[in-house]
Amino acid sequence: MKTILLAIICSVSLSVCGQSGKLKKADSYFNRLSYAYAAQLYEELIGSEVDSPALKSKLAYSYLKMDNYTKSVEYYGKMIESSEAKPEDYYNYAYVLKQSGNYAESDKWMNKYSNAAQADLRGQLFLGNTSYKSKIEKTAPFFSLTNLDLNTGVADFGGYYNPSQNQMYFITARKKRVFVKKEWSWNANRFLDLYSATVSTDNKLGSPKRVSKVNTKFHEGPLAFSPDGKTVYFTRNNISSGKKRRDGQKIQNLKLYIAQVNEEGKWTDEKEFPYNSKDYSVGHPVLTSDGKTMYFVSDKPGGMGGADIYKAAVLENGTFGEMINLGNKINTEGQEMFPFIDSEERLFFSTDGHPGLGGLDVFVAFLENGKVGKIHSLGIPVNSQFDDFAFNLSKDLKTGFLSSNREGGKGGDDIYAVQLIRPISFGVTIKGTAKDKKGEIVPNAKIDLKDDKGNVIGTVTADENGAYSFEAEYEKNYALGGSKTDYFDGKNTANTFTNEQVVIADVILEKDPGLSLYALITDKKTGKPLENVSVYLVDNMTNKSKKITTPASGDFREALFGKKLNDRGSYNLVLQKEGYFSKTVTYNTLFDKPGQYDIHAILDLGLDPEVKDLSEMVQINPINFDLNKYVIRPDAAKELDKIVDVMNKYPNMVVELGSHTDCRASKAYNMKLSDNRAKASAEYIKKKITNPSRIYGKGYGESRLLNNCACEGPVKSDCPEEEHEKNRRTEFKVISTGDDKLKVSNTSTDSF
Repeated sequence: MKTILLAIICSVSLSVCGQSGKLKKADSYFNRLSYAYAAQLYEELIGSEVDSPALKSKLAYSYLKMDNYTKSVEYYGKMIESSEAKPEDYYNYAYVLKQSGNYAESDKWMNKYSNAAQADLRGQLFLGNTSYKSKIEKTAPFFSLTNLDLNTGVADFGGYYNPSQNQMYFITARKKRVFVKKEWSWNANRFLDLYSATVSTDNKLGSPKRVSKVNTKFHEGPLAFSPDGKTVYFTRNNISSGKKRRDGQKIQNLKLYIAQVNEEGKWTDEKEFPYNSKDYSVGHPVLTSDGKTMYFVSDKPGGMGGADIYKAAVLENGTFGEMINLGNKINTEGQEMFPFIDSEERLFFSTDGHPGLGGLDVFVAFLENGKVGKIHSLGIPVNSQFDDFAFNLSKDLKTGFLSSNREGGKGGDDIYAVQLIRPISFGVTIKGTAKDKKGEIVPNAKIDLKDDKGNVIGTVTADENGAYSFEAEYEKNYALGGSKTDYFDGKNTANTFTNEQVVIADVILEKDPGLSLYALITDKKTGKPLENVSVYLVDNMTNKSKKITTPASGDFREALFGKKLNDRGSYNLVLQKEGYFSKTVTYNTLFDKPGQYDIHAILDLGLDPEVKDLSEMVQINPINFDLNKYVIRPDAAKELDKIVDVMNKYPNMVVELGSHTDCRASKAYNMKLSDNRAKASAEYIKKKITNPSRIYGKGYGESRLLNNCACEGPVKSDCPEEEHEKNRRTEFKVISTGDDKLKVSNTSTDSF
């Protein structure tokens, strides 16, 4: 009975005359929410001269509000292709199609609505979760349902325990009251009253009884008790007198009332909730387990639209804190109603704004310090293509009640007992099979689930069929590791950035043949493992090759099938990675013992990053010469040998040596001296590298001093010898690396 939130209209008359007068009267009923009476008149006007797409839209909407979805689909279908159809017609048509079970057609019109009303949260939520139906249907059931014996052929809903009594309260339209008009004009059904039933020690309900001195001639609705059971908060139509009862459209909204419960269970000292108003509805209360916060519903202006869920602090003096809207993670332009919060800070509510199976669906929001976290549908069987609402749980969180107008009930809304059959836990199942490289099952392997930081967060043992599974969170990256005696460890990755409920990720373990090669590739500079290195492993004995790509751990293990003890092995490893110098190494060994052979323990498998400056690869100190000489000193040879190492490592690199002098002697003399020094340095390196033509020398004399020690002409330098020595140096510039990926620049002080 989702309509309980809204309003009622009192007595009406159906006596009209003339088609235009009848249309005017029908529109008046429609605007006052008297949908049952409006529909009767609109039906009589179908085919008349006042018939129009707009009339059919209102007739279809009236049937929607009366829960007659077959009729609503019929009349929306007759006007929806009209140029007069509005985006709200698209939405309503999608809504009733879904409740009629036509999900494909509903999604078609919901997509059209989402494009026409892009700011609407309902459309945004739909477009962000177009596979909502399969996702909900794949969720394993959390509860079983049982239709209660107390249900009747009319509306029965709710199920609220008073913790201080053995009483369950519910709302029903079963009583036909004498001297009171039996139906309300929204849907021509009876008004709702509060009833209670005694709960026995074995949780069976006694005969229902109408709550005395609480019910009025209008609606009484959802309620909640304080944790101690001494205060009750309940919903009722505004019962003020005269104009105070209705808003400007003559609509009688709902109010929230508060009463005390005495020792006999009677409700006394009734008063209104301070945020009540005749201009909007307030109702559907529920309190937290500590009684310090109340959640409730209102269609107060300024919200997200429709009915929104609010909260307010319950202060020690009995007053209330600010009325706070829960925001757009929960509330939409649709209806969010019937909140219930349990002791684990899970807020259950019904909504037609979030993508669901139809009508009102029950969702749960996980609160974190009062803030709304993730929101999930409670799935099947709690939800159906019809209205499912008023979900709540008992103190043990294992039993409770649900109300629904689904098929198979006794009529109207029925109350169902719910029984927890598995913990309420949402996420994605990561499942797979442990296999070897031939595809054969590896039974009883240990499987680890790791988070994106490499921490093991779960471990299971695969069954005899190699099957395993984990429950994981949505939108996370995971790693899987498998291990078993006589097998190499297996690895895989899985992510849950998906709308699916199950992610398949097999772990492939490799049978250990007894001999294997193991290598760890690292960054030469940082020593950290390198991911995505292409390793071309060539067996020089058989000339067979294999490409291997390193994982995040930077390592690989290669089983050596067919190798026996005391066999010799020779392997070339070509290591390549974007942003790094390639490297080729040769590994020769004698397999003189079983087990793993660690290549990186013998050979340097570190890769040098590409550089912009040669100093990033090797630290070269200034190359100095004695006064007036160009003989290579031992300290200079040590520095030049560093250049030799680099040029042998990169055999296509071309280098120019530049030699400099101090200011003493003439410029001509110094130019000749520096040129000799440059050539001497180059000759030293040429003797130690392949293709000696890759290096040459050039003298610069005293043209590029590093300090203020000039002494030409009238200028006489008084610099000490150590300052002059700084100017006597040889530097080098990389002209070409022979590798397009390597860009090298020389940044030596005042060089070239």
